[in-house]
Parts: sequence; structure tokens; C-alpha cells
Amino acid sequence: MERKGGVCYHGYGFKTEKRSGGIAMRKGYIRRNDSYDIPYSCEGYEDAGKAVIVVHGFASSKESPTVEMLMRKLPAKGFGVVAFDLPAHGDSPADGEMLNVENCVADMKAVEDFTAENFPKAEICYFGSSFGAYITMTYLTERRTRGERAFFRSAAVNMSDYFDELNDTEKKELSDNGYFMLEDDVRPVKITESFLRSLKENDPREDFARRGLTLRMIHGSCDEDIAYDEAVKFAEKYDIELVTVEGGDHRLSIPGAPERVLTEALDLFK
Repeated sequence: MERKGGVCYHGYGFKTEKRSGGIAMRKGYIRRNDSYDIPYSCEGYEDAGKAVIVVHGFASSKESPTVEMLMRKLPAKGFGVVAFDLPAHGDSPADGEMLNVENCVADMKAVEDFTAENFPKAEICYFGSSFGAYITMTYLTERRTRGERAFFRSAAVNMSDYFDELNDTEKKELSDNGYFMLEDDVRPVKITESFLRSLKENDPREDFARRGLTLRMIHGSCDEDIAYDEAVKFAEKYDIELVTVEGGDHRLSIPGAPERVLTEALDLFK
């Protein structure tokens, strides 16, 4: 185990996969002090001029199609890329009891320290999808960050209200057990009272710190999860450039949309 800057980087579970052009993907774990391990994937040259921290969406993981696209495309353009699994997501050993906004923000701090160590010459940038954009907004508001550029894809700006309308079964389980299980193809997620409370305590619509950050949002006009109108109101309130994908769904999976996401992100980061 190697310790750098107060963060432990574990050798177990670590592997390197050779890619074309001499770029190698590394996988392993970052340990938050006195806490759980954070699974990560990292790709790019050590002397990269920019490094992007990618934060996945809710009930997703660092293996999502968007993360995979960034891992494939950005290193060839001189970027380092670091993605990680939030608690109770993907390969994270932490269960739903550890899933709250505070821990997600603390994970971002540990990942940013790791990124700075592994790409020492790089300007750090952020790419957040949906819930990951919400966490990135909270992180930028609460923490002293190294980076000043952030790209928000299908940002869950109203995440604080996302679980307001529970069905009868979820309400009963929450009342009886203090949690309910949200079934998902990637990994079932335990939704606890403390997680729901942490969402209510962190609402970027009210307390986002715009400061001098360089920001851009991209959102589909037909987003079925996070209403496009919510994105428009948020962008107008905080003077953030909003790119609209006409007919775009929440995943921005319609033809041409993933390529638009990549183009707009690259333009912002450069």
C-alpha cells in the first residue's frame, strides 16, 4: 500500500490494461482515511496537460457508456481521465448506509487528490452526469477545489426533490425499516432516510456557488427524468451556458447526442 497526500492507494485489485498508442488504463482502489475504499479507473499519460474527473449518475457506475466514451476519446487528445464508483454503486464495497451527499463529496475530494498526484502537470476539470452533476455542483460549492471548469450532462438540479413521490410499498418499507431497495440492472441501491435527508439539505437551486467557474450544461429537451424546464431555470439563475439537444432523452442516447456531448465537453475543457 502506498500513501500519498493523506490518501492511500491500494495495490489489491489493481491492474493495468494496455491500450493503443501506449496509453494504459489502471484500475484500483483509493482509501478515504478511516473509511471505505473507492474503486477507480484511470487512463492517460502522466504528463497530460488536463485531467478530467468523471462522476457517474445515480444507479450507474464508472462503467457507464458515457464514462467509457470519455475513457476512449479523451486520452488521445492529451487528457487524463479518472472515474470512480460512488458509495453503494458499481464495485464500491460501501453499502447504502454509507450513501449520502456528504460521503459522495468526500469521495470527490479523495479522487481529486489522487488525480493531482497522478497527473501532476494537469489542470483538473470535472464532468458530472445527472446525479453526478448534482454531486459535482455540491462539491464545487462546499470545497476548496483545484479545478475551475465543469461540464454538467443532464444535470439533476432538482435532485433534492427526486424522491418526494414514493409509492406505497416504498413508504411502508421506509417507515418499517428505515430504508427501501431501489432495484436496478447495475446494482440495487438501498435508499435510507439519512440519504433522503442529505438530499433535502443540499439543494443547488438555492445555494450553488457560481464564483468564477467556467461552466457548461447540456440537456435534452425531452428529458424524462430531469425536466428540461428545471435545467433552463437553473442555467438562467446562475448564468451558465446551456446547450440544448432537441428531442434528447435523459441519457442523451439519440443519434448524434453522445458525439455532441463529447464535442461540447472538449470545447469547454480546452
